[in-house]
Parts: sequence; structure tokens; C-alpha cells
Amino acid sequence: MLSLGLDLSERPARAVVIDEAGEVLARGDGADGAGAVREAIAARIPEVAGVAIFDGSKDSPNVSGMTAVVRCNPGAAAIAAEAWIGAARGARHAVCLHIGDEVFAGLVLDGRPWSGAHGRAGAAAWLALNPVERQDYRKLGSLAAEVSAKGIARRLSWRVQAGDRSRVLDSAGGSLEAITGQLVFDGARAGDGVAISVVRDTAKYIGMAVATLAASIDPDVIVVSGGVAAADLMLEPVRQECARRLPPEWMSDLRVEFSTLGPDAIAIGAARIALTEQSASR
Repeated sequence: MLSLGLDLSERPARAVVIDEAGEVLARGDGADGAGAVREAIAARIPEVAGVAIFDGSKDSPNVSGMTAVVRCNPGAAAIAAEAWIGAARGARHAVCLHIGDEVFAGLVLDGRPWSGAHGRAGAAAWLALNPVERQDYRKLGSLAAEVSAKGIARRLSWRVQAGDRSRVLDSAGGSLEAITGQLVFDGARAGDGVAISVVRDTAKYIGMAVATLAASIDPDVIVVSGGVAAADLMLEPVRQECARRLPPEWMSDLRVEFSTLGPDAIAIGAARIALTEQSASR
């Protein structure tokens, strides 16, 4: 059986067609879900579909013609992918902390997805890691304001406005508004001092979030996914910051990994959830 997975959590929308072993047979992306789906199923027609979309979103899944269409939270899709074919494979208790344009998490406890009493267990954007009160914290959540793609870009912009000189601004064509999280990572790799400092602070916040999740949930593994997972210079600093916050014996029982599934991860997880629910209904 083939399954379509559609990720509407970020833009561009992303779609994949997978088989029951988790192999991606086709993929597509687009400004909306319909374009991504058309591109993905041009040669492969799936039987079921999973759509990862935030609760309350006005986005339309734009999926029809399937025998079953399952909507799921992006956090649930993220951990489903990691627990199936990713860095959390085989773990009974696992967390996936996704950090990209959006910040959220997915949890598996005792082998089962966990969303909490009110469906908010994956709301990692609101992890409170700084006693400072800011308007963007109240609007976006403390963690998201600091480590989302826009949060990373914003912190470097503030440094430039405060008088620091960064070549990242040159890479952005001299426009503060054009600075992106990816440009900050590129600047850090190239040795830009301000970018290195911002990336170091980003790793600190993520490490603190990982430690908080470890202390409250006690999982076997915490996987960090999203755009920051592609930043190879982040993994060890995140692990080190987490280790600074937890007893040594706890760290011996905890794996902290970065996802290797790339931008397909959430779409893969949505497709996996659709496959699982279809199998259970037979």
C-alpha cells in the first residue's frame, strides 16, 4: 500500500509518497498543498493520505480521491517519522523537538503517541527558559521567539542594530529584514564572530529545552528536527548544554540526536499515521 503524506506546517508545503517500508517514492512541494500533492502523485497514486496541519488552521488539505484521509498534528507526525525510520527507531519513550519556522514537539510514551489532557503536550514553543518578559515571548512563546528561524535572524539583527559588525548583513544585501536563520548559520560556518555568538546562544536555548524535556518526561531519546538539524555545527553544543543541566547519570540514559530525515520528515510521519490507522481499521 502506498501512502501520501502532506506537511502544511510550514511553507512551502511538502508532500511525499511512501511505501510500507518508509521509502520515499516521490516528493513534491509548492506554495499550497494542492501543488505539492499534484507534483508528488504525478507518477505514483497512493491509496491513503495523512495531512499534518495545526489545529485551527484555515489551510485546506486539498486531498481527495483517497480511500482514507487522516489529519494529524505536525508534532505527532514528526515523532511518528522518527520512531519509525529515524533517530528514535526502537525507543519506547521518545520526544521529537522540531525547530524551524515553527517550534513544536511530538511525544511517544510507552510506544504510544501522547498529546496530553488538552492536546497541548507538544507545545514546546511555550517552554519558558528566560525570566525576561518580552512582547514576542507573549505572542510566540519564549522558546520559539529565541530559536525559530525568524528568532535566530532577529537576534542577529538586534546585534547589528546595537553596533556589532557582521558579514551576514552583507550576505543579506544590506537589509536587516532580509537576514534569515540560514544566513546566520552560513555566517557562523564562515567564521563571522557575531553569527558564531548567535548560534552559540541558540544551542544554549535548545540544550536547555532538551534538558527540561528530559527532566519532565524521562525519555530514551530526544530528537531535534527541523532547520536547525541541518546545521552540523549545532549538535555537540546542544548535547553539552543539556549535559550541563542534568546529573551525569541521567545523561548516560539519554540519547540526544539530530534528525537525518531532512525536510521530508513531517510529511513522512503524516503518511505513516495514515498507514497505521488504515491498517488498524481492517
